[in-house]
Amino acid sequence: MAKDVDFPPVWLAGFAVLGGIVGKFLPVETAANDYVGGALIIAGVTLMLVAAVQMLVARTTVIPRRDPGALVTGGVFRLGRNPIYLGDALLLAGLFIAWDALVALPLVAVFMWVIDLRFIRGEEERLAEHFGEEFDAYRQRTRRWL
Repeated sequence: MAKDVDFPPVWLAGFAVLGGIVGKFLPVETAANDYVGGALIIAGVTLMLVAAVQMLVARTTVIPRRDPGALVTGGVFRLGRNPIYLGDALLLAGLFIAWDALVALPLVAVFMWVIDLRFIRGEEERLAEHFGEEFDAYRQRTRRWL
């Protein structure tokens, strides 16, 4: 059962709920929270959508733990190897800021660590298996996050 719900959006939602609770009990309001939070939310969602479209155009999966059909290295994938997960982190940070949950911002780093352990490492192993030297070259010239 747990494996059926072990997907990045579920982790994102869980961390968002946790940060929302923190924001309710320990709010830190500033004049810029709505603007900064909104900008990060828009940036995160945009990055996720652009990366997902690139993957779909390349006819490879966006679903974790599935075998890749192609190695996408152009577009937003030139900036970092995991733009969808980076978009998740930006979205989460934006939500926390917009919700006055500044105290919860360290949870973004914890979220990134969980995603790395649960998804990224396995995905990169599959990419290395399928694309060998091509993936190794991409990994050497492109950072994981930025």
